[in-house]
Amino acid sequence: MNDLSFAVPLWVWAAVTVGIGVMLAVDLIAHRDNHVIGFREAALWSGLWIAIGLGFGLILLAWQGGEASSTYYAGYLIEKALSIDNVFVFALVFSFFAVPDAYQHKVLFWGVIGALAARLVFIFIGAELLQVFFWTAYLFGAFLIWTGWKMAVSKDEKVHPDRNPVVRLVKKLIPTDPRFHGDKFFIRVSGKRVATLLFVVLVAVEATDLIFAVDSVAAVLAITTNTFIVWTANAFAVLGLRSLYFCLAGLLRRFAYLHYGLAVLLAFAGVKLILSETPVGKLPIPLTLGVIVVTITVSIAWSLIATRGEGGDRGEADDVTGTERDDTAPGSQPHHPQGRPS
Repeated sequence: MNDLSFAVPLWVWAAVTVGIGVMLAVDLIAHRDNHVIGFREAALWSGLWIAIGLGFGLILLAWQGGEASSTYYAGYLIEKALSIDNVFVFALVFSFFAVPDAYQHKVLFWGVIGALAARLVFIFIGAELLQVFFWTAYLFGAFLIWTGWKMAVSKDEKVHPDRNPVVRLVKKLIPTDPRFHGDKFFIRVSGKRVATLLFVVLVAVEATDLIFAVDSVAAVLAITTNTFIVWTANAFAVLGLRSLYFCLAGLLRRFAYLHYGLAVLLAFAGVKLILSETPVGKLPIPLTLGVIVVTITVSIAWSLIATRGEGGDRGEADDVTGTERDDTAPGSQPHHPQGRPS
């Protein structure tokens, strides 16, 4: 696969990694009191993360030129769009386990760290496979097309977090108290270390994100196999996932047709990846950017127009997040927002 290539000094990798660590630390310190995050605060944080993500593209523009910058923006936009789907499933997990609002941030914070680690591993493995074995482009491409089709037709499938094999394994291996104990993941009972229900929620979030990580990384690898660009596009998009959740929690029902747009993006990425190993070759980045922007804009606009008048206040949001309802205890059957099936 012919692809954008430029040397990235070790100190640049180190600087980006340290920068991400600093941003995570600032986020943790800012929310160390476990207060309930409102829309205004979440919007401000989301604006900050988006500004940082877009600003990094300008750094790439000055450092490596327009092609590197536009490639980064294409990867960032598709990852940002797919992260909205993460929000739907995170809302489902929080609803299913009836997680109090004040503790959701802590779960998402550690969830973001796990998401970054998983994506870093998948990026290097996937990029290496695409570079060494050209035929893996057909496998990844077919996987993305299948994922897009599955997303388009599985809107009404129910997801049961407690049936996730990783969650079930954790419950079998680790003694678990089926209750919340503040924001603690572990407590001591009769001298023994016991996991709390909040830890089970964290495992459910991490296990779900592994599914997202595979197809979102594959989608960005369809744009470029430059590991530095793929990593930074993923990292800066995922860093804002926590604040994005709290921004959109009250508006989830308004994104009724977004999953069709995301399905189109995944299928487009799959076709793009397959074409890169044919005489057609790699599709131009401006075309890729155009398809991403138009698809996201149309699917969101379609959703908002179709659902206008339904409202999006906090009261209605409880039907999705379920954090203030009594009928969302573990084992209940909450409303299932559209999203990738687990």
